[in-house]
Amino acid sequence: MSRQFLPEWHRQWGVMLAWPHEDTDWFDNLAEAQACYLELAHAITRFENVLIICLNEGHQAEIESALKDRGVDLTRVYCETMQYDDTWARDFGFITVFDQGKPLLLDFKFNAWGGKFESSADDQINQNLSVKALFKQNRFESQPWVLEGGSIETDGLGTLLTTEYCLLNPNRNPELSRPDIESKLIAALGVKHILWLTRGSLEGDDTDAHIDTLARFVDEQTIVYMRCTDANDSHFDELKAMESELQLMRQPNGEPYQLVPIDMPAMIESGERRLGASYVNFLLVNGAILLPVYGDEEADAQAIGVMGKACPERAIVPINCRALIEQNGSLHCITMQIPEEVVSRES
Repeated sequence: MSRQFLPEWHRQWGVMLAWPHEDTDWFDNLAEAQACYLELAHAITRFENVLIICLNEGHQAEIESALKDRGVDLTRVYCETMQYDDTWARDFGFITVFDQGKPLLLDFKFNAWGGKFESSADDQINQNLSVKALFKQNRFESQPWVLEGGSIETDGLGTLLTTEYCLLNPNRNPELSRPDIESKLIAALGVKHILWLTRGSLEGDDTDAHIDTLARFVDEQTIVYMRCTDANDSHFDELKAMESELQLMRQPNGEPYQLVPIDMPAMIESGERRLGASYVNFLLVNGAILLPVYGDEEADAQAIGVMGKACPERAIVPINCRALIEQNGSLHCITMQIPEEVVSRES
């Protein structure tokens, strides 16, 4: 039995978050960020557990008090204390595959999207988690090359969707060619077929075009993607070209994918800087989709409707993520799902 890269809709034990504090990038809008995290944790615990990375015991006590005041079910909250640089759990968190039918937690190197920020503490989080009671019964495997969870999507059938802008960027693995990276992805994740997008990017995105801001699998046949219909928008050409590439992609059975577009919200700015508001940066949890919204009532409502039609068996739970895009990320970027089989039933 070969390795299998698990899709996000695989049954989950819970979701990992790293809570913002004043020594993270959130110091300028800490209250707003923490309010978003509270809303998100409340939503997650409606469906499953949440693991919260905290700075220390005092920080943990503050978080638990705030969660209790918010009405969060604390029996579904687990906390671990450790040092961390920032809160982008999607990109430093472990990536789970099945190997011989059992979970294998992959720890890739994290260099903060090509050395843009300090990341040495974040790069140690998976090693710190590997000895905790929740996870110590699992095999961990260190991968000595850079890969971020937000840069890869899978259908669970052996297909990987990613972008050249990110994975071939010399700020990640400059010594590796595209064939080298493909070989490493196949070996580490067990994928068989790699779909590369050569176009598509968002302003206000530090990640060099992570796939989780652009196009996402919601099931084995369906890809939800960001669309721009305004020919005067700076995103129009890139996203139109990306749409054409998606239309040419094929499932393993040779059939085209079912493509579901979500239109961008109107431009959101902070000062003179455009923010990267993406509805595609949603999170699948057990029985629901947690969908980022941004205060554009018309566009938010349209996105909620599109996702409801694309995934009629799931509840659509909107989360106000306006604060998150101030730091160039959104809902999916701050979360990492933990498959059901990973956590010990004795924990």
